[in-house]
Amino acid sequence: MSILADLQVALESLDVPIETGVFSDTAPSKYMVIVPMSDRFDLHSDNLPCIDVQEARISIYSKGSYTALKNQVVQLLLASSFTITARSYIGFEDDTGYYHYNVDVAKHYEIGGN
Repeated sequence: MSILADLQVALESLDVPIETGVFSDTAPSKYMVIVPMSDRFDLHSDNLPCIDVQEARISIYSKGSYTALKNQVVQLLLASSFTITARSYIGFEDDTGYYHYNVDVAKHYEIGGN
């Protein structure tokens, strides 16, 4: 029950390297970095949480056009029952030569026993 693990599974068919937190290897022409953003409990019953909402940011980096990869990421996320909470073009990084685009997602996990 982890958004990080579920994102890895949802995006593995893209054949684009994905790392969590920071990309540690030599960066290829396209890669993604997943950063956990928040965990919160929603929907309480009898003073206990019923839903665990986990959120993460997927940063897409590409030396060329990022739009095809962005569209594939969005389609895979929607097909895997993620809630997309934001999408934003960050810009072109002059120092690295990468286009940078973010997709923020959330996933709701039921907590058993309630």
